[in-house]
Amino acid sequence: MRDVAVIGVGETAFGELWDRSFRDLGIEAGLRAIQDAKVTADEIDALYVGNMSAGKFVDQEHVSALVADYSGLADQHLPTVRVEGGGACGAIALLQARLAIASGMHDIVVVGGAEKMTDVGDVQAAQILAGTADQEWETVFGATFAGLYAMMARRHMYEFGTTREQLAAVAVKNHRNGALNPNAQFQREITLETVLQAPWVAEPLGLFDCAPLSDGAVALVLCGMDRARKYTDRPVRIAGSGQASDFVALHDRRDLTTMDATVIAGKRAMQEASFEPKDIQVAEVHDNFTITEILAIEDLRFVPKGKGGPATEEGFTALNGKITVNPSGGLKARGQPVGATGVAQAVEIVRQLRGEAGKRQVTGAERGLTHTLGGTGATAVVHLFERGD
Repeated sequence: MRDVAVIGVGETAFGELWDRSFRDLGIEAGLRAIQDAKVTADEIDALYVGNMSAGKFVDQEHVSALVADYSGLADQHLPTVRVEGGGACGAIALLQARLAIASGMHDIVVVGGAEKMTDVGDVQAAQILAGTADQEWETVFGATFAGLYAMMARRHMYEFGTTREQLAAVAVKNHRNGALNPNAQFQREITLETVLQAPWVAEPLGLFDCAPLSDGAVALVLCGMDRARKYTDRPVRIAGSGQASDFVALHDRRDLTTMDATVIAGKRAMQEASFEPKDIQVAEVHDNFTITEILAIEDLRFVPKGKGGPATEEGFTALNGKITVNPSGGLKARGQPVGATGVAQAVEIVRQLRGEAGKRQVTGAERGLTHTLGGTGATAVVHLFERGD
């Protein structure tokens, strides 16, 4: 297949942006990416948008055409596609855009991700998020999104001795990184004691073990690698991608402490790129709850199964540690506008590989990984990136 590169990135601030509309956020991110890529409107062939639930959050469907319209691209009559896959929809949109270019169908594609989550109350937002679990066999009986992840955390603690302090270490690390990210929702460091003393959400997960509700948008511009240097002298090549699915309901899973979709998606991406986990210097992994990051670094084979907690506690995944995990602050501190997540992770990796990450820059970063989940792990997408120079 044809090689594909990222040639432009754009993002808004993440947070409770009550004075900004969904369309405003999407337009800002998209225009920033287009300007960064130095492409013109008539060079863009298609638009892919990751969005989980604009219909329920802001009563707006048909969002891909809407974003194109309000970005001034309506008269280009582009094919526009909205992608939904729970929390993984942005990552799936990126994969589909990559395939469109790799196949030769398109040359330049814009990939966006956006969500406006804070226009509804917390209870309603939680219900919308829970819609990515199994409605018939889980949420209808009262299972919450946090409650389902809490079951995974409790089983991991039982099988491997993972401690509350080790879960908390994920939050402390990611808030430390978020404090270095000017677009993060939370830009303050927190202490271990703060995490441990926070009220329960779903035991053993407390308030600071959970990612927030967020508004925000991000965008990428992709181009065939053969044309990328026309636009930038720092293209970032997408070296491999993998997507996998699993049972939606937890009770059907093979193992509560392993996300098989992550394992398979990671192996597929690594195989395509001819990478090994040791080749990766920086990773953005899904951390909607602290246990999720621990499971991710195990399932992606950065550490052995059961060792994710101790590895985090010992600084293995800290900024410029053995492998830097979530230098952006992750979903936990950067924020979690669900449809934007997978694209936001890619934006961070591109900035890292370009050497543009400022105070959170990973020294010597040449290869990076993104890992994004839908629901409680029924969908997983892994992308691998490397410097194209």
